[in-house]
Amino acid sequence: MSERLDIGSVVDGRYRVVSRLGSGGMADVYCAEDLQLGRRVALKVLYRRFAEDQEFVERFRREASSAAGLQHQHVVSVYDRGEYDGTYWIAMEYLEGRSLKRLIQEEGPLAPERAVDLGIQILRAARFAHRRGIIHRDLKPHNVIVDDEGRAKVTDFGIARAGASDMTQTGSIMGTAQYLSPEQAQGYAVSAQSDIYSIGIILYEMLTGRVPFEGESAVTIALKQVSEAPVPPSQLNPAVSPGLEAAVMRALAKDPAQRYPDADAFIAALQGEDVPATEMTAVAAAPPPPPARVIEPLPPARPGVGGPPFPEEEERSRWWWWLLAILAVAALIVGGLLLLNNSKQVAVPDVVGASQAAAEQALRNKGFDTDATFETSTRPQGQVIGQDPSGGTQADKGSTVHLTVSGGPGQATVPSVAGMGRNAAAKKLTKAGFKVTEEEQFDDTTAKDHVIETRPPEGTPLDKGSSVTLVVSKGPEQVAVPSEVGKTLDDARNDLGNAGFKVSVTRQESSTADPDTVLSQDPAAGTNADKGSTVNLTVAKEPTTAQVPNEVGKQDTDAVSALQDAGFKVSISRQDTQNLDEDGIVLTQDPDHGSAKKGSTVKIVVGRFNPNLQGDGTPTTPTTPTTP
Repeated sequence: MSERLDIGSVVDGRYRVVSRLGSGGMADVYCAEDLQLGRRVALKVLYRRFAEDQEFVERFRREASSAAGLQHQHVVSVYDRGEYDGTYWIAMEYLEGRSLKRLIQEEGPLAPERAVDLGIQILRAARFAHRRGIIHRDLKPHNVIVDDEGRAKVTDFGIARAGASDMTQTGSIMGTAQYLSPEQAQGYAVSAQSDIYSIGIILYEMLTGRVPFEGESAVTIALKQVSEAPVPPSQLNPAVSPGLEAAVMRALAKDPAQRYPDADAFIAALQGEDVPATEMTAVAAAPPPPPARVIEPLPPARPGVGGPPFPEEEERSRWWWWLLAILAVAALIVGGLLLLNNSKQVAVPDVVGASQAAAEQALRNKGFDTDATFETSTRPQGQVIGQDPSGGTQADKGSTVHLTVSGGPGQATVPSVAGMGRNAAAKKLTKAGFKVTEEEQFDDTTAKDHVIETRPPEGTPLDKGSSVTLVVSKGPEQVAVPSEVGKTLDDARNDLGNAGFKVSVTRQESSTADPDTVLSQDPAAGTNADKGSTVNLTVAKEPTTAQVPNEVGKQDTDAVSALQDAGFKVSISRQDTQNLDEDGIVLTQDPDHGSAKKGSTVKIVVGRFNPNLQGDGTPTTPTTPTTP
């Protein structure tokens, strides 16, 4: 069975492996998806070869137990733990960002105010742990992740322990030499002040771009931690103020009692509330503390007899303590030289730029162990982007080379930009970490130069640096307006609807065109207009007035027909006449010309021959006029 988990495998029925992030001395770390909560987690899986070693299992269990109780904004959260396929795992918060070590390598030395801000965030994490009886024991920039907004989180409580323990081999003297406190380097008991010292080293490195003590081997560095004073940071970075330098140097005191009593005091000093301007600048050069002893309390006694010594005895006692301290340092130096003589130094291969697998193989071939951390980067995923110690330096065979491996640019979800202006949308996508391309298309509902949608759609998880296409509206499509003048209204509506237009109708009287005939249109035929816009049609309607035809002198039947055809009603009265030619002829009409309202009545008088009329026009025999 392969040592590593396959991509896509599901751990404990809940965590689906997405990618491998890196590896350390004890475990592989994977990016996994929590199938229950729908979030990403970092899944640390103990190497199977250690799963039967109770010491490693206990250390791994202690990491989960210690960190699980540390719910703090500057501490990586531990969510879950369990057993899987013969080994053990821890699920913890998944972070995007760079390790502080990488940040220092790329940007160091940092501006003092930035270094102080990050240092205070680390101290707040340490304070939170210390108040719960937990000492980290391996605080270093590799174990601090900084996101793009400058927020720091402390991770890897792999060798932390709470309170007293008999696991001195795995619990007390493990760590990274450049960041170990003097008491830790000597194998003495550690305390919260040991973490204070390590944070002092981290702050020193942020301010100067280098650690205070370097050497060809871990033993050489440990000896320097015990016996040498660091170069004051202001000599390497003049921007470091005297107060800030005093704060750092106090944290680097060799004697734990001369350091800050707790993280709160260190924070206060960095914030300018308690920075001694003088006395502590040389405190780091103080001689190392003597080996810790347990002194049994004695009952009170008189001076000189089992009680406090006489003055001359006290002076001799101090002389002996100094002698013991010098002898202790000499013994350490001799032991270190013996270790150096017995250790085999080999050149560290330069593996930056190689794939992680190739780099690890090259280092193993030279006799080195490796561990790795994963960082978001624009470099290809799986490529080594940093190593410590660097290539070409000498290091002990069998020591560990720390690799920083690119995990790719990380992922983000495509934000919602629909309806936004194209420039604002592009800015939002760029800020989210994506490249932006544009595509334009006609759209009837989205305003011109505003975003219709994105491809892929909003909410899609995507690697940062990937391209997201903005589909931008060109506004409605332009269409040529067809000619509808002279057509019936029904035909015009049909033509314009097929072309994508709406229709508005205005009716106008016309004496020349049939009703419902299109008289004019706007926009005019042949011009371009937005698809979906409205074309206004002016349509003929029957007029309300008409010219009154003059029917005087015409046959009554013809006159009636003509007047009715013109839209009028006809009232007929008859008048006797002696003239036979006037019989049935329209003698008068009212009105006899001009225009009148359609449907109104035109009165006509029609002649009727009567031979019995007297000379004055009256009939000899009365007759009754008739009206048809």
